[in-house]
Amino acid sequence: MAEDLEEPKYDLVSNFGSFETRLYHDTIQARVNTNSEDQDSISNGFRTIAGYIFGSNDSGEKIAMTAPVHMWSEQGIMKMAFTMPSEHDLSDLPVPNNSSIEVVEVTGRLTAVMKFSGFAGRAKIRKLSVNLLKLISQNKLEPISSHILAIYDNPWTTLPFLRRNEILVPIKDNS
Repeated sequence: MAEDLEEPKYDLVSNFGSFETRLYHDTIQARVNTNSEDQDSISNGFRTIAGYIFGSNDSGEKIAMTAPVHMWSEQGIMKMAFTMPSEHDLSDLPVPNNSSIEVVEVTGRLTAVMKFSGFAGRAKIRKLSVNLLKLISQNKLEPISSHILAIYDNPWTTLPFLRRNEILVPIKDNS
């Protein structure tokens, strides 16, 4: 599924073997808060944003799906985001009909990224993010916020061993 979808643009900065650093370009995201990390909340968040891109907006416009879906916790609130296609500016995106959706500009940033396949359960994500934070520290890099989960493939239609996922940790740019 994800191979046909537009993905956020980035420049590869360094490859450390078990992780890499990327400089992501500026993007626009449609975001929604989810109640928790449970499957129902995640599914509801996904459906809410999907509704927006499938035409539940002030112009009835359909917006192309992109990959990945991003999920993270910010000040104790779970968030989910879809990146808007790069052909759009904030000014030409329709206003969501659902007021819980926020459309925001995201400034590009330097990010440490660890790829993984399979399921993306809480325990696995916690273990991988701790591992990535250790690798970041060992390589004299400095995290500036908590991890972000990036899921590229539909978990209902893609076999677990074929799923492409990533843990992203924004890091300080010391250049």
